[in-house]
Amino acid sequence: MGLDLFHYGANAVCFEKNGREYGMICSWATQVAYDRILMLLGAQSVTGKNISKGDIIGVSVLSTRQEHVMNTLGSSHSDDVDKFENLNYTSVGTAILIDNASVNMVVEVIDVLHLPGIEEDNLVYGLVKSHTQSDAPMLTTR
Repeated sequence: MGLDLFHYGANAVCFEKNGREYGMICSWATQVAYDRILMLLGAQSVTGKNISKGDIIGVSVLSTRQEHVMNTLGSSHSDDVDKFENLNYTSVGTAILIDNASVNMVVEVIDVLHLPGIEEDNLVYGLVKSHTQSDAPMLTTR
């Protein structure tokens, strides 16, 4: 797709479920209320396929010094490799938060929607349960 309408962030979506760690990069994410977020996870994403209503996940807005994290989490599928082998992270229950990110959020998945036109993708609607923020500038992609 050549259409480039917005400035996108590099957001790590990470969690542990059934003894496996999942992680991906989501650029299509936004805050829709004070404590609510939306993220569109593509149908090809193993991480997206494993997110369910009620899950507690980590969402880390990567900093400009974390391009290596973006490349690690965005270059393969979670069922193919251990994406976390060389990453610094902290687990908060089932949520996995990337150390030194600009923003770290523990998010409860309120719902996973499948809307007309994007039925195969996973539109994740989440409640921010807690967050921390640093002074590090956010990494963006185009």
